[in-house]
Amino acid sequence: MFISSAFAQTAPAAAPAPGGDVVSSVMNSGLLLPIAMFVVLYFIMIRPQMKKQKEHRAMIDALAKGDEVVTAGGMLGKVTSLAEGFVTLQVANGVEVQMQRSSVVQVLPKGTIK
Repeated sequence: MFISSAFAQTAPAAAPAPGGDVVSSVMNSGLLLPIAMFVVLYFIMIRPQMKKQKEHRAMIDALAKGDEVVTAGGMLGKVTSLAEGFVTLQVANGVEVQMQRSSVVQVLPKGTIK
C-alpha cells in the first residue's frame, strides 16, 4: 500500500566479444574450476588411496604359513593355514581363530610374538 511498484529497465544488448562467442567464453571459465578441483583431488586423495590398496592387496597375496601378523582388531597371531579368503591364526597355544584375509593389516618380523 505504501510501497510503489518498481519496474525494471531493459538493459541494452551486449556487444559480442572481439575474440569469440560470449556463451563459449562463459562456458569455458565455468568448467575450468571444477576440472581443476577434480585434478587436485585426484593427486591428493584418490591416487595415494589406490596405491595403499594395491600395497595391501600385495601383502595379503604374499601371506605364507608361519608369518606373524596383526589384524584390524589388534590381535596378534601366527598364520597356521591359508584358504582363498580366510586365514587361520594361532593366538595362543591350542587357540586358533579363523579370520578373513582382508583383516590382516601388518606382517610382523619373525620372532616378534613369543
